[in-house]
Amino acid sequence: MERTLYRWFADSAARHSDLVALETGDGRHTYAELDALSRRLAAELADACGGPPSRVGLYAARNLLAYAGYLAVQRLGATVVPLNPAAPPARNRAVAAAAGLDLVLADATLAPPVLPAATLAVRLDRLGPGPRGVPDTVAASLDAPAYVLFTSGSTGVPKGVPVRHRSVDAYLAHVVPRYGLGPGCRLSQTFDLTFDLSVFDMFAAWGSGATLVVPGPYDLLKPVAFVARERLTHWFSVPSVVSLAMRLRRLAPGSMPSLRWSLFCGEPLTLRQAAAWAAAAPGSVLENLYGPTEVTISCTQYRLPADRERWPVTANGTVPIGLPYPGVEHLVLDGDGRPAAEGELCLRGVQRFPGYTDPEVNAGRFARSDGSPAGPPPDGEVPPGLWYRTGDRVAWRDGLLVHLGRLDQQVKISGHRVELGEVEAALREQPGVHEAVVLAVPDADGELRLEAACTGAGLDPPALVRGVAAVLPGYMVPRSVTLLDALPLNANGKVDRRATAAALHP
Repeated sequence: MERTLYRWFADSAARHSDLVALETGDGRHTYAELDALSRRLAAELADACGGPPSRVGLYAARNLLAYAGYLAVQRLGATVVPLNPAAPPARNRAVAAAAGLDLVLADATLAPPVLPAATLAVRLDRLGPGPRGVPDTVAASLDAPAYVLFTSGSTGVPKGVPVRHRSVDAYLAHVVPRYGLGPGCRLSQTFDLTFDLSVFDMFAAWGSGATLVVPGPYDLLKPVAFVARERLTHWFSVPSVVSLAMRLRRLAPGSMPSLRWSLFCGEPLTLRQAAAWAAAAPGSVLENLYGPTEVTISCTQYRLPADRERWPVTANGTVPIGLPYPGVEHLVLDGDGRPAAEGELCLRGVQRFPGYTDPEVNAGRFARSDGSPAGPPPDGEVPPGLWYRTGDRVAWRDGLLVHLGRLDQQVKISGHRVELGEVEAALREQPGVHEAVVLAVPDADGELRLEAACTGAGLDPPALVRGVAAVLPGYMVPRSVTLLDALPLNANGKVDRRATAAALHP
């Protein structure tokens, strides 16, 4: 039986009402309590809109209001669009405008956002009995979007990715039994709600009767202490958390005995990172996952063997991304659009999204069955038979897919997708800037950082960094800006990125 995102939670709430669904800094909350609070918030939302809304922004940090609010939107059959209070106001305004929100549910304890949509500011400690005569549950179509997330766009404008209930249902039906989830399991919640991997955290837990455990502000700097203190059984994060723990020497062997499963996604997992984590959690099964937001959270998997002698060896030192999930078809195309053993990974199936919220962005992102490019459909809905072109370069090695990097200028910074073109566009908007180029440079630990070079008149590098920070999230802000008289060009008259990198690090 297929279920909406809300139904996954509601079925668990009916079976496990007295079990703890959520642990946050403001306490422990049972399934019954979370259900009642989401019902109360749903009534407030419907009353504010004069009926069930269609698309609701959620402006809240990872606290009780954020999680109950997420469920409230879902139980109204509406689409949730998470907004990040830590992001610059300009970024949230751009996302809200592109999303076409009916309403924003905001945490009244935060500074009020100025957004192009009506805002319902709520304080849970002042929430009254609620309006009467307002429906608190509305069934959503399985083909309706459960959520819309906005990723970095190469044109300087964030791209909206709607993900349907049917896609998330197929995803949860696979991962919940695979990871043995159920009552008694305790899952980490390391991802911000604007990051699609947070949907696994919430609904793999709530769809199985498990407990979602939210870290405090500094817990991700000390993941071992967080796991040990909270007796976590399931861990899910980006691999850079491992690098940070290694750098701070907080990943001692055997230090996380409670873990049964350790999952990593969002950026390449190196064999070195995997070995360090496996030693610290010797009773844990370790899996590397891969998946763009457009193909619903994650869509390939590789389980490292328990015997270290059987671990794969790859030329780039990364753990393979493995094989696709059931219901996800894959195709590898070379530069001429022909099936190959190495090239661009293309995906389709039940987990594939229906196309970007702006239909014009679909151009060039899909391919036909013969590998030829598919133009954007006139009505914006992408036919299910088309392949989504991920832009990721992969190769078959010993029957497994290995991730080899990107075919474009997209990079991953702490698991977040960053289009270098969007950062460059933000720099060119700064007063006095003529040209800008942004590079992703590895640091001593292999983690990428952004550096920029600009040309122009009367420029102040710290002011340029502050200017970008005012419009883009922190992970998209260059660490430094170097001023050049001119950007180096190649024989074709294009910016020579390799020469630019040499100019930044002579």
